[in-house]
Amino acid sequence: MWKTDVVDAAGLDVAEVAALYRASGLAERRPVEDERRFTAMVKNANLVVVARIDGRLAGIARCLTDGGYVTYLSDLAVDREFQKRGIGVDLIRRIQQEAPDAKIVLLSAPAAADYYPHIGFTQHGSAWVLDATK
Repeated sequence: MWKTDVVDAAGLDVAEVAALYRASGLAERRPVEDERRFTAMVKNANLVVVARIDGRLAGIARCLTDGGYVTYLSDLAVDREFQKRGIGVDLIRRIQQEAPDAKIVLLSAPAAADYYPHIGFTQHGSAWVLDATK
């Protein structure tokens, strides 16, 4: 069984988080190999929930939230070894507990697009992305 906890992003072990992103497949779409960017990405999140199994990082939900209107779920990663057990759902529930007045918004990876409707999300048709300048 896993245990979920809200953690201080500044205290996260970036190498451990990078290993989880690789084990989950999320590293394919995140700058894991760019240490500066990945560290900033991890450390600057203001709501982070982790799931651990026997001390091992099994899942993470990395968010930016104002706590009142919206929580942007930047990353939801669960180690492939532990997927389809409910860890992702538990991480999202914990986010809702921490910011109950805020709706959760996310951009899904193409491979995960069928997962989110299954757990209660509705699709929004007008999301827009402007890539970084460098």
